[in-house]
Amino acid sequence: MNKDSKLEAISEISKAITSGTYLDDILRLIVVVTAKVMGSNICSLMLLNPETNELEIKATQAISDAYLKKPPVKLGEGISGLAARENKPIVSMDVKKDPRYMHKDIAEKENLCSLLSMPMSIKGRVVGVINCYTSEPHRFTEDEMTVLATVANQAAIAIENTELLLKTKLMEEELETRKLIDRAKDILMEEKGMSGYEAFTAMRRKSMDTRKPIREIAEAVILASEIGKRKKSGSTQ
Repeated sequence: MNKDSKLEAISEISKAITSGTYLDDILRLIVVVTAKVMGSNICSLMLLNPETNELEIKATQAISDAYLKKPPVKLGEGISGLAARENKPIVSMDVKKDPRYMHKDIAEKENLCSLLSMPMSIKGRVVGVINCYTSEPHRFTEDEMTVLATVANQAAIAIENTELLLKTKLMEEELETRKLIDRAKDILMEEKGMSGYEAFTAMRRKSMDTRKPIREIAEAVILASEIGKRKKSGSTQ
C-alpha cells in the first residue's frame, strides 16, 4: 500500500473516532483497516483489564475460532504482555520459534509467522496492544512501525474519549441521585416532621430492607407525595 493509501486509511480511522460511533465498532474498524494497511494475515486489538491485569482480545478481523478463543494474556507474559508492560513495540521474526510466544499451536494452525506488537497508551498509561501478524517472515520497516504507532495512538484516543464519556455520565447520574434524595428528604421532613438525618436514615433503611437502590426509594417518596397532592387537590374542587 502506498503512502497516500496509508494516510487515507489513518484519516478514515480519525473520522470514525470523532463521529460518535460506538467504541466496539471503532475498534473493529481499526483492526480491519490496519490489517489492510499492513498487509497483515491477522490483526488483533487487546485491551488491558485493570481488575485482572490481563490483556483480552476485543477486536480482530480474523475468523479463526482458535485465535478468537485465545485465553487472556497476563501483563508481562508473552510478546503482547511484554509490549504492554514495557510500553514499547516488540517484534518477533517467527512466533513459532520464539520462546516468548505462548500459543505456538495456534501459530502453526493459522500459519502465523512474524509479529509486531504495538502498545496503546494514554499519557503514559498502557491500555492495550495492537498485534499484526504476517504469514511469511517479514522485517517490519520503520515506516510500518510509524504507521502502526499512529494507529495505536488513534485507538488510545478513542478509548480515552469513551472513558471520559462514561465518567461524565456517572457524575451526572450521581448528581441527579443526590438531587432526588435531597428532594425526598425535604418531603419527609415536611410531611412526616422528620429531621434531615431521620429522613435519610429512613430511606437508607428502606433501601437495605427492599434491596433497592436508594435512588428508587427517593423516587417512590416523591411520586407518593405528588399523587397525594393530586388527590387532595381533586377532593377540594
